[in-house]
Amino acid sequence: MSIKSSTSNLENWGWNSFFDDQWADDRDAIPVRVVEVHRSGIRVVGPQIDEHIQRFSTMTDDEETVATVGDWLLLDAQTKKPKCLLQRRSLFQRRAPGKARKLQLIAANIDTLFIVTSCNQDFNTARLERYLALARDADVRPVIILTKADLAPQPEQCLMAAASLADDLQVEIVDARNASSLAGLARWCGPGQTVALVGSSGVGKSTLVNTLSGTDRAAIGDIRQGDDKGRHTTSGRTFHQLPSGGWLIDTPGIRELQLADVREGLEEVFADIVELAAGCRFNDCSHEGEPGCQIQAAIADGVLPLSRLKNWRKLAAEELHNNASLSERHTRNKAFSKMVKRATKHKKMGELD
Repeated sequence: MSIKSSTSNLENWGWNSFFDDQWADDRDAIPVRVVEVHRSGIRVVGPQIDEHIQRFSTMTDDEETVATVGDWLLLDAQTKKPKCLLQRRSLFQRRAPGKARKLQLIAANIDTLFIVTSCNQDFNTARLERYLALARDADVRPVIILTKADLAPQPEQCLMAAASLADDLQVEIVDARNASSLAGLARWCGPGQTVALVGSSGVGKSTLVNTLSGTDRAAIGDIRQGDDKGRHTTSGRTFHQLPSGGWLIDTPGIRELQLADVREGLEEVFADIVELAAGCRFNDCSHEGEPGCQIQAAIADGVLPLSRLKNWRKLAAEELHNNASLSERHTRNKAFSKMVKRATKHKKMGELD
């Protein structure tokens, strides 16, 4: 069966009508999915193909778009070289660690995000809200997975705290070492579905990957004594095909998750605060003590925890700052690109003279 006619086989890799519509104008090209990204190149898979090829990037609006894990590419049928990057259904990205003013791609075309945290010192609702903002902004279904319940005297408290972050939030307590304990995750791991894992090092992501996939692909590290934090064991984003037919992307432990360009996600995660703010007497209410402030009234009534307001302010300020930094970088890069084009044009004109 030719690749051009086997869209049903492509569906096993997460293909659907969204991507098929983009393929319509170039049916001779071969659709493949990016499953590994390395400095030297990328690995792509699809029906009858599993190859390492050169890294692929394209320019859009003077910005470079680089292929990442989960992306779909179209390859030339003869040369197997990438021709184009298909539009993404979803994209996870963050501001790169350090002082660099750029975004770092995490994964693309994800259906469900497994947010993994353990019921020990790693459990932190503020960090969970960061991951939720990423998922909501990307329009991806978030599922919080609680591991290592045996290390907590009252794991139910972690369950209640996580579930309280959103009305429709799915939260699962699992034993990552026990396959039967993961039965509740099956609904998100069916044929053609793509799941990504995020969470700090040491929360059991690698163990979860191994149990879900029925292999020992992911290396497992030890927990440091004293702070319950783990050592990094996953060095890059990779795909794992699950026996259930789904695909799972494991990501390195993210210790520095800087939010950027996720305003809609923050508004959804903190919808209760946004709704209260809309009812304040003054449009420019700072929620510090003005008359008619609905947020301060909710705190006084015990409806809104002060800690939640503080975290909302912190994340909103961080997102605003990072967006300003990225916008400044985009403007500078665009101006530099135009300068190079003008210089090249003048050089060619001089050579003609």
